[in-house]
Amino acid sequence: MKKTALFIDRDGTLIVEPPITEQVNTLDELVFLPGVLRNLHFIREKLPNLELVIVTNQDGLGTPDYPTETFERIQNKMLEVFKGEGVVFDDIKIDPTRKEENKPTRKPGTGMLTQYMDGTYDMEHCFVIGDRITDIQLAKNLGCKGILIKDRENGEKEVADNNLQDSCALVAENWDQISEFIFAGERVGTVQRTTKETDIYVRINLDGNGKTDISSGLGFFDHMLDQIGKHSGCDLTVKVKGDLNVDEHHTIEDTAIALGEAIYLALGNKRGIERYGYCLPMDDCLCQVALDFGGRPWLVWDAKFNREYVGDMPTEMFLHFFKSLSDSAKMNLNIKAEGDNEHHKIEGIFKALARAIKMAVKRDIYKYELPSTKGTL
Repeated sequence: MKKTALFIDRDGTLIVEPPITEQVNTLDELVFLPGVLRNLHFIREKLPNLELVIVTNQDGLGTPDYPTETFERIQNKMLEVFKGEGVVFDDIKIDPTRKEENKPTRKPGTGMLTQYMDGTYDMEHCFVIGDRITDIQLAKNLGCKGILIKDRENGEKEVADNNLQDSCALVAENWDQISEFIFAGERVGTVQRTTKETDIYVRINLDGNGKTDISSGLGFFDHMLDQIGKHSGCDLTVKVKGDLNVDEHHTIEDTAIALGEAIYLALGNKRGIERYGYCLPMDDCLCQVALDFGGRPWLVWDAKFNREYVGDMPTEMFLHFFKSLSDSAKMNLNIKAEGDNEHHKIEGIFKALARAIKMAVKRDIYKYELPSTKGTL
C-alpha cells in the first residue's frame, strides 16, 4: 500500500504567528493554536500510519535578524510539548530563504519534498494544512489537496480569487473541523436527477455554513428550500428546470426526491451522528418536526391549510413534498403544525425541519459509533 501524509505548516497553523514580526522570538510568544494538541493527538492515535510532516518557510533563518539559536529554542520547546501529548512528527522540512530569492525549496515550491513525489505516496489522499494561500498552491504543486485555516467567508473568497477551488478540500476555522474531516471525511451528497418532466441538480454539504443557491422556478418554494439550508447550517444548492407549463406538481415532487437522495448520500455510514432531532414557534404558530435517520421511511402529517396556494405553491403539495423527502432520505418524519396564518405555518414547518436536521446530523468523532442497538441503520 502507498503511504499517506499530512504536510503541516508551522506558524499560523501549529502555533500562533505574531501579527507584526511574523516570527516567534521568545518563549513568551509561543502560543499553540486552540485545539491543535488534542486534535493531532487524536489523528496520531486513530490514524497511526498517516505521517505528520512539518513544512515551513522561516525567512532569513541563520541571519543576524533571525539567529538559529532563537529559532531552535522555540522549535525544541514546541516539539517537546507535542511529544508530551503523544505527537511526534515523522519529518520536518525548513526553508530559510526569503521570498525574493525565489528558491524551489520555498513554499509553494516542492524542492523540499521531492522524496514524497517518487510514487511511494498516495498524493490523492495526502493533504497540505496551512493558513496561507501558498499552502494551497503547494498542495496543487504536489498533486494533493489543501486545507486552509481561515474564517470560512474570507478563506473561500481567497481560494476562489486564486482559482484554487479544485485544490482546496476544506476551509476550516479550527482544528476540530480539520480532524473531523481527516478522520471521518466530508459529508457531501450530490444528485443529478433527469426525467422527461424535470432536470434537477442538488448538492448538500452537511458540514457547511448555511450557504444556499436555490432556483426552482417557484418563488415561495425557493424561499422554503432556503430555510432548510440557512437554519440547518448545511450548504445547499438546488437547481430545477421543471415543466411548470403543465403545473407545479413534478417540480416540487422531484425536488423532494432528489433532496432526500442527496441527504441520504451525505450521511454515509451514519457513524457518530445524533440520529434524532425539534419544534419551534413562529408568531401565532407552533410547528413540530421530529425526525429519525434510522433508515425506515415513514411520515406522520398533522397540518391543515385552508388556502389553495401560499405564494405560487399549492398547499396540497406540502404533504406530498415531505412524503417524497421522507421516502428518498429513508427517514422517519413526524410533523405537526397549528396556528392561523398559512404562511407562518408552512415556513415554521420548514424551519423546524432544518433545525431537526441540524440536531440529527451532528457528528462526534470521539464517539464514532452507530447510534443503534441493532448494529446497522
